[in-house]
Amino acid sequence: MTFASDTALHYRRIRTILVWILALNWAVALAKIIYGYLTRCASMTADGFHSLSDGTSNIICLIGIHFACQPVDRDHPYGHKKYETLFSLIIAALLFIVCFNLLKEGIERLRNPVTPSIDLASFVIMLATLGINFLVMTYEYKRGKLLHSDILISDSLHTKADIFTSLSVIAGLAVMKINPALVILDPIVTMMISLFIAHAAFEIIRESSRVLCDTAVIMDEKKISDIVLSIRGVQACHKIRTRGREDDIHIDLHVLVKPDMHMDEAHRISDAIEEALTRGIAGVSDVVVHMEPRD
Repeated sequence: MTFASDTALHYRRIRTILVWILALNWAVALAKIIYGYLTRCASMTADGFHSLSDGTSNIICLIGIHFACQPVDRDHPYGHKKYETLFSLIIAALLFIVCFNLLKEGIERLRNPVTPSIDLASFVIMLATLGINFLVMTYEYKRGKLLHSDILISDSLHTKADIFTSLSVIAGLAVMKINPALVILDPIVTMMISLFIAHAAFEIIRESSRVLCDTAVIMDEKKISDIVLSIRGVQACHKIRTRGREDDIHIDLHVLVKPDMHMDEAHRISDAIEEALTRGIAGVSDVVVHMEPRD
């Protein structure tokens, strides 16, 4: 199987996961929003819009995957995989917008309280959607780690925030059911939800910026040097640098060899180093070897 077909299969798997999760997120969102409006429960409605933003982020992810899976071309000699990381930042921006709107809604409800109608169906809907979100988050995160997909991992963090917010809503509903006088909890929980969402957005930005700002991918340089020094003819290596994504690691290093080494032998060593690093470290896609004569 060629590299191009491997890449196409990789992104086809990610795309399939996102389509299924999109359907589940929108089903969860509609259940919360519709019942939240019917019962005038601001926190449930807010949680529903958070779930709706999950679905919107899935669409953004699908667009990002479309660009990321494009083959290497003249304008993008290193490929398009960073588009996946770039679109993760768009998800974060979307989360911040949702956070702002919910915070504004919570403040408005503090000024003008509305007593929600809480019944058994409220708890059934929240618990059922909570269970679905937990399964979605767990599955998406595991697949994201397995496939080294920034978009799946970022999207799973989005869903993780939804789980925490749902738990907050359920706790608020339970307290208000026991004591209806504590209606102020509804806008307070809504504002707490906005903070959970902001935290999820910050985590996505932090992880994505590591890739886009060329933070070292492999912190243990000894792992690289041990592989390189095992190649016959290599006397030392230094100036090891790594960058990129976990599934698209670029390594740059300097290798010291005998000063009288023939060009053909140096070329053989360079090829051997590239093959050894690609085979020995998962995710390595490019190795640049700088040959230097040892004094």
